[in-house]
Amino acid sequence: MTTLLTVLVVAIFVAMLVGFYQMQRKHVKFSTRVFTGLGLGIIFGGILQLLLGNGSSVITQAMDWIGIVGNGYVSLLQMLVMPLVFISIVGAFTKMKSSSKLGKISANVLFVLLATTAIAALIGIAAVLIFNLDGATFTRGAAESARISELAERQEAVQNFSIPQQILAFIPTNVFADFAGTRPTSTIGVVIFAAFVGVAYLGVKRKAPKEAEFFANLIDSLYKIIMRIVTLVLRLTPYGVLALMTNVLATSDFEAIVNLGVFIVASYAALIAVLVVHSLLLILVKVSPVNFFKKAFPALSFAFTSRSSAGTLPMNIETQTKALGVDEATANFAGSFGISIGQNGCAGVYPAMLATIVAPTVGINVFDLQFIIMLVAIVTISSFGVAGVGGGATFASLIVLGAMNLPVAIVGLVISVEPLIDMARTAVNVSGSMVAGVVTSERINELDREILQDKNASIETN
Repeated sequence: MTTLLTVLVVAIFVAMLVGFYQMQRKHVKFSTRVFTGLGLGIIFGGILQLLLGNGSSVITQAMDWIGIVGNGYVSLLQMLVMPLVFISIVGAFTKMKSSSKLGKISANVLFVLLATTAIAALIGIAAVLIFNLDGATFTRGAAESARISELAERQEAVQNFSIPQQILAFIPTNVFADFAGTRPTSTIGVVIFAAFVGVAYLGVKRKAPKEAEFFANLIDSLYKIIMRIVTLVLRLTPYGVLALMTNVLATSDFEAIVNLGVFIVASYAALIAVLVVHSLLLILVKVSPVNFFKKAFPALSFAFTSRSSAGTLPMNIETQTKALGVDEATANFAGSFGISIGQNGCAGVYPAMLATIVAPTVGINVFDLQFIIMLVAIVTISSFGVAGVGGGATFASLIVLGAMNLPVAIVGLVISVEPLIDMARTAVNVSGSMVAGVVTSERINELDREILQDKNASIETN
């Protein structure tokens, strides 16, 4: 019976894939297909969860097959991360007359990412106070207890890894190993190496223009090939979103969601508030937030379902350059740094919320201005080092809680709803990097407002 039900579930999923293929043949808008995939995934996954229940063997087996589409799509995007980052940044240098804007781009991108992370931390603190969350009331089950024991071991590794060491880990020692993605900071290592190659090109261009021209033509050809591959992979987005969203809903623990409902609501409220901050920043540079989020929707929806900022990078960069009018150099710096530094959701809101929730259990007054200032400062500084130890929001939380001398058990107590909150956190991370790109591009006078205001300029038309 189990096999029969599994085959039925997979057959229904395949039928939906065929439906999406027909929509593509009829040239239905890309964003419409992505939104449809998101909605159908929620409905289909929710129905499976309600009918079969959490932990069902049918769901487990069916998700293995459905995961071929969802996880396969994420893998294809991750495959493109390193070559895309390297070729795009070097390509931006070959189109640059000098390296004078490099400092401005990197400084502005980092400033926006870190400033919004600090604000996100304040919003996280406020959300805990407004919703009156109390760590002492969080329940502990078998899964939570196991996670707490695991976190205790992982925190020891974090405590032995100082912030200066985390920053030093960005510098590549073996660029070929970084191209293979062997380190958590491999992406930043590739960015730094690409920047050195670009600056070297500018020097060669002055002394040996013929050789420099050959190199520039080679990079331009490689760039066009890589972007063509990106386009081919992005066409699979509706299918990937459908599969990923189905998996999330079908495997969610609804009982845990009910038990931690207030925490989930508070988390989403805080993350939405961060998106409001992003909107205000866009307004300051005279960019319509409505237009921004409309064009960014495909990338943000994929980030939401995949829970992978790195996997979203190709779509992130493509959206910035082709739909939002951001120059190539800024888009690549903002996208690349945004997956490892200053993540507003994972390294901003989440650690600040957990620290504020657990602080009263050890006698700390969370209304104390000194506590708030210290927490915001630690969260902001620690956001530099999240990629250094890997693990995203969990490691960001461990670093912050350890620096504040707070118990780490709270991280394990919310394990049951971690995937549900992580979806929104990842979308906010990607939104933050895109906003950093738009703001920086405007500040260096490189933002192409014709592309930005063109309703037809989107990743689906390129």
